[in-house]
Amino acid sequence: MKRLIAVAVLATAAAAAHAADEPRRAAPPAVVEAVQMPAWVERGGSRVPLAPGMALAPDDDLRTGANARLLVKLAEGSSVKLGENAQLRIAQAQLRKDNVFASTMNLLAGAFRFTTDALAKARRREVSISVATVTAGIRGTDLWGKAAADRDIVCLIEGRIDVARAGDPPLTMDQPLSFFIAPRGQPPLPVQPVKPEQLRQWATETEIAAGAGAARRGGRWKVVLASGESENEVLRVYQDARAAGYAAELAPKRVDGRRAYDVRIAQLPSREEAEALAASLAGKHGIATPRVTR
Repeated sequence: MKRLIAVAVLATAAAAAHAADEPRRAAPPAVVEAVQMPAWVERGGSRVPLAPGMALAPDDDLRTGANARLLVKLAEGSSVKLGENAQLRIAQAQLRKDNVFASTMNLLAGAFRFTTDALAKARRREVSISVATVTAGIRGTDLWGKAAADRDIVCLIEGRIDVARAGDPPLTMDQPLSFFIAPRGQPPLPVQPVKPEQLRQWATETEIAAGAGAARRGGRWKVVLASGESENEVLRVYQDARAAGYAAELAPKRVDGRRAYDVRIAQLPSREEAEALAASLAGKHGIATPRVTR
């Protein structure tokens, strides 16, 4: 058991050291900016909880759970947002030698939003996103999509995109605030304008709301899930929380000269967000009474 505790502590320390060293490394193609847990990345046959600052790479499979959200920053300045119960596979992501950022992403389930901020609009990119059966070649700067059980939706908010589905004629969407629906097993519906209330509803599905308990890069607040000298107790909470999609870490400390441990989730941006996360976890995953600390 002590060996398992040591491995968990070393893994936490290594992740923190890597994050601290990140500015000195070559920028990764994508980085987790914020996460409203539970959320995971599947890579190399392992499933690991997503945490702010985590570098992402080609072949990563991102997944979110119930009521979860995810915000990922791409190296060229764009952002990708995922809603709950979503799955996004990063098939390709790299800054080529010609200074063009090339990326291919496959949305297999749930809702996403791709947005380019004002400073990044002039940068060269070749981005293609497949929304289940529909592929969108992005020249636009703001795009929302959803892979639902019975249909795939692509909504152009700003810019221009080329849309194609196998067996159907390709089309170009160059009118902002319009959307395209492809029912499964049926011909696609004509492109039509999106009503403001519909766009607001769709946007809510991928937006991290204030007070929802999301962690963000640079956040200084923490939620302590469990504390104690009992290795069995703290390790069980640590493992259960991580298995459930929460980026718990083990932090050793000294209490009256004896070694003890905190199981905690870090990088909460405010007391309010930390308290919201603590309230959502109380009584779950072996967590009795989580507490908020700085």
